[in-house]
Amino acid sequence: MHKIILHAPNPVMPFCEPARDLRIQNSPLWLHQRNLLAPYVTSERELKQGERMQPVREPSIVYRDNLFFDEDYITAFMEEALKRKRPVRAAFRADDPAFREHALPLSISYTPAGSLYLADLWYYPNGPVAGAEPLVIDLQAREIGYYHVPTYMADQSGDLVFQVPLRALIAIDSWVHVFIADMVFGQFARGARFEKRLKEDLGFKLKIVGKAIYEGRQILECSELVKVGKGCVIDPSAVIHGPTIIGDNVTINAGAVIENCVIGSNVNISQDVQLMLSVIGDGAFLPFRSALFMTTLMENSMVAQNTCLQMCVIGRNTFIGAGSTFTDYNLIPIPMRARDGNGNLSLSNRPVLGGCVGHNCRIGSGMIIYPARTIESDVVLAASAERRVIDRDVTFAQSDHHKWKLAHMHQTPYHRNLKAEVESW
Repeated sequence: MHKIILHAPNPVMPFCEPARDLRIQNSPLWLHQRNLLAPYVTSERELKQGERMQPVREPSIVYRDNLFFDEDYITAFMEEALKRKRPVRAAFRADDPAFREHALPLSISYTPAGSLYLADLWYYPNGPVAGAEPLVIDLQAREIGYYHVPTYMADQSGDLVFQVPLRALIAIDSWVHVFIADMVFGQFARGARFEKRLKEDLGFKLKIVGKAIYEGRQILECSELVKVGKGCVIDPSAVIHGPTIIGDNVTINAGAVIENCVIGSNVNISQDVQLMLSVIGDGAFLPFRSALFMTTLMENSMVAQNTCLQMCVIGRNTFIGAGSTFTDYNLIPIPMRARDGNGNLSLSNRPVLGGCVGHNCRIGSGMIIYPARTIESDVVLAASAERRVIDRDVTFAQSDHHKWKLAHMHQTPYHRNLKAEVESW
């Protein structure tokens, strides 16, 4: 089968780079797509923006490179597409709860078609032609609670919930979609699939119980649920509950607590670190007593001691100073807004949401960041009497390093052109 990749060139802010280069589940999105489609594909071609598609006379799969999909979705899509033997295009029902609640808000990538929304994923049995019919794959969403809100904090009480799909497809147009792909369509979905299999597959359940008894551990701590790579050093007092994946050469020190996480290779986790439902990129460093809840930390970044991040996305090569706090909830029930794929502030459909920091940022100690605020790539923020509370988005032009004599010491790879403009002001 031939594969044709359509480019989505718009940069996802505040990262200042296209979605294909961002990491989802600790893997570059382009590589994640390639790996999942590898069993079906024998050749491929990338089609840049504005480039004409050449005629193809063999079975083809075409997709835009800002799509995140998981193995369960692509398997179901390909099985149904091959059965139909007609050109098809991935579609969602407008009332599908996972799509309606999590994928559609802030997005610009779906095409309305009556009661359906079309995604940029096609299958052609004899090469690309016009007139593909919609192919709706049920995401098999299930409602899972994740947060209890007291009545005095909002106009609603009880559990906040996610609509968690067992099959996932989402276009990455906003940083919020990175959060959704990693947490709701990633960590929560992986846990939901595990629970489903545990209920339906007696052999699997007996295997899990048998392994836990053999290893003398609790069910959630056994090696069937906690996958550990090569060369890892884990203190015996660390508590690790699955389903969790740990890469190679990871150090986990005394008192650390890790629950349902993806941890990359060459990660250093210090004493008393708390990680829950988070994705930690390769080469990350978490000093003592840092805490991440439902947060993505991309590769080679550091979150210093006594810092708390909840429902955040942090880019690569970024430093978050000690004692900083990213808040995630408005004290009065104001609708949470975030930047959509066009850069406009729009309703995020999220009652609780942390902030986002781009790549190569340096955030000083003791900062307080309001919910849903973003800090653009290459920004330096130093805590001061004038700026210790971040209550609005921060752009590169507002970075503190522009005011310093040694500004040239800070490399700004994501703003090479804008840097020259700022220096000429």
